[in-house]
Amino acid sequence: MTQTYTTTTALVVVDMQQDFVAEDGSLAVPGGPEVVPVVNAEVRAAAAAGAPVVYTQDWHPESTPHFESGGGLWPAHCVAGTGGAELVDDLLLVGPAGGGEPLRIRKGVGSEDGYSGFSETDLADGSTAGTGLRELLDAAGVRDLVVVGLAGDYCVRATAIDGARAGYGVTVPLAATRFVALSSDDDVVAREDMTAAGVTLV
Repeated sequence: MTQTYTTTTALVVVDMQQDFVAEDGSLAVPGGPEVVPVVNAEVRAAAAAGAPVVYTQDWHPESTPHFESGGGLWPAHCVAGTGGAELVDDLLLVGPAGGGEPLRIRKGVGSEDGYSGFSETDLADGSTAGTGLRELLDAAGVRDLVVVGLAGDYCVRATAIDGARAGYGVTVPLAATRFVALSSDDDVVAREDMTAAGVTLV
């Protein structure tokens, strides 16, 4: 069952990109392909209600402290302009209710970690900056968010928690995400963290 949407409830679709979703992606999330039809159902429901739909994308340079090669945690993934950075072909893309291109927030474009759709921390100097997502949502009169996509223990978690801290009512449908789970309890910890921040898990 999809969530209930109004014009003041936005759907944030997090990082449904080839490198995360496809089984041969460079940072494939287990069960990623299973999420696509679930996310598409949420997109259809949101679009039918005239709710804003925003898509986030990792959009990294070839060299960044975010990658193992630069001292980070992750293999190279979602490098800007490559096929791996593109949204998956089967993902339903919708533009604003008045027409136009789908709304996108690209993150991690420099030396930032790029986990949250709302903010980034520059791994080179420790500074934090917004991505423009909050301004976009506030301009549309959004009060509540539904956050879906990948991965539940990283970018979905960070986006949902930042959204709650910004004052939005945030819901994460667990059927519409999957977890990397580098450690066996990462999914449990992520759920606890989201719940503690005031995020509703369904």
